[in-house]
Amino acid sequence: MNSTTSQQQNNASSAPDLLSGSNADLIQSTNEPSQTTNYVSMEMASELPLHQGGVHNDDDENQSVAESIVSSVLTADGIHDFPGFLCVCLVILLGDMSRGVMFPSMWPLVESLGGTQVTLGYSVAAFSFGRVLVNPLFGSMSHTLGYSKTLFIATSILLLGTLMYAQVQNVGNPQFLIVAQTCLGIGSGTLGVTRAFVADVTAKRNRTTYMGWITAVQYGGFTVTPFVGSFFIVVLKDSDVSLGPIRFNMYTAPAYFMTVIAIIALFVLAVFFRDRQRISLEKETRKSTKQAEREDYANSMTFVGLSVFDCCVLGCFLLNVSTKGSIASFETMGIAIAQSHFDMTSSRAGLIVSFCGAVGVYALLSLGLLGQYFSDVQLIGGGMAIMCLGIAALVPIKENFKNPGWEYFLAIFLIYGIGYPVGHTAVIGIFSKIVGRRPQGYLLGWFASAGSLARMFFPVMSGYISSYAGVDKLFIVLCCVLVLSIFFVYLSRNTLNFLSC
Repeated sequence: MNSTTSQQQNNASSAPDLLSGSNADLIQSTNEPSQTTNYVSMEMASELPLHQGGVHNDDDENQSVAESIVSSVLTADGIHDFPGFLCVCLVILLGDMSRGVMFPSMWPLVESLGGTQVTLGYSVAAFSFGRVLVNPLFGSMSHTLGYSKTLFIATSILLLGTLMYAQVQNVGNPQFLIVAQTCLGIGSGTLGVTRAFVADVTAKRNRTTYMGWITAVQYGGFTVTPFVGSFFIVVLKDSDVSLGPIRFNMYTAPAYFMTVIAIIALFVLAVFFRDRQRISLEKETRKSTKQAEREDYANSMTFVGLSVFDCCVLGCFLLNVSTKGSIASFETMGIAIAQSHFDMTSSRAGLIVSFCGAVGVYALLSLGLLGQYFSDVQLIGGGMAIMCLGIAALVPIKENFKNPGWEYFLAIFLIYGIGYPVGHTAVIGIFSKIVGRRPQGYLLGWFASAGSLARMFFPVMSGYISSYAGVDKLFIVLCCVLVLSIFFVYLSRNTLNFLSC
């Protein structure tokens, strides 16, 4: 691993790079530590020392640790707080279940309220809008109030959203559905917080692996749990039981189901989740040559007037937007295209998406194995390239013609099963590594908000392009977005590798 790091360091100083410009020579700068630096790197070593009472200084000199394990010796490669990690996984699953379980019955509910497809679009977008509102706020709160209080507050808001959703039929107004969806989105806007927690309790060298684990939980929450909503539709299709303001039917059952899950999550957080606080550890009196070089290089200015570090952060934001936006466009148009261009029923198309989503979960759980052979930069470029191939496979489809079904299956498999889960998760992992000792919760909150904005903008864009220019033009636009992203990754590969190693 040390040889790999040295090779990345040498590459960063010699190969052309988009972000380095005239500052590439700073990688060969003096061994003396910088007196004032904005960026502080996270040193990775095979053996990590212990400081102050046995606290393991994994990557952070202000390491976040649970009070009850301050005196414990923590391993360098494992999860430092496994019960907390499981609690965070439950919160992540709850957040995406709140849209996955509701999804099958949402369109029938909108129709019963007198709404249209436009109303449905606003209702779906309201969930992402809620996340946009609070992702940075919750990320900042995780540093001021702690993870426990922040997650408890967010889950309580989500509980309120499920109760509001259950009353939409009684209110009889589609606008109230939009408000309830917004509340659910606010309550699930903890992606930045949960990712920051995982960054705190895992070693830097394995962070992409564990980010893949929690992304698998999130991905499964949205792509697998719609089966629960479908089950309620089948079982309660002709049932409507009323008890005062409480109605139990196929529209409200998903909301009450999520109410129970939210209450369980609150109980788990209150009983089993141990908060973590920042403990200031003794600073190193001398920095290693590699660490000093990385800090100097990260704080050097580029020709655009931003530091190399700021350019990398902005670039990761844009990679997040391109991957999230592309999958959001496909989620919006995928089923409709299957019906109109491949003569498939919605149930068959849904089964294909669910199967490929399950394959994607497996791919996410296998990121640790992939990480042994490929760097994060290679995983990002490869994942986006596979997404681009999947979308490009649909460009030649013909209008008013029954296209072969294998083309649709191939495209869905490449996008949902391999490309998006691998490429997008690698973006999350490399972003967390580059951020280093900076506030993970705050920056990852903004990172999640950028993805939510993409999930709002790209579906609207897809609707306009497919309506006025045709679906083939939409696929061409998405391919162009991904190709530009791959080009950026290629030009910046040395800088990204150097700052994330």
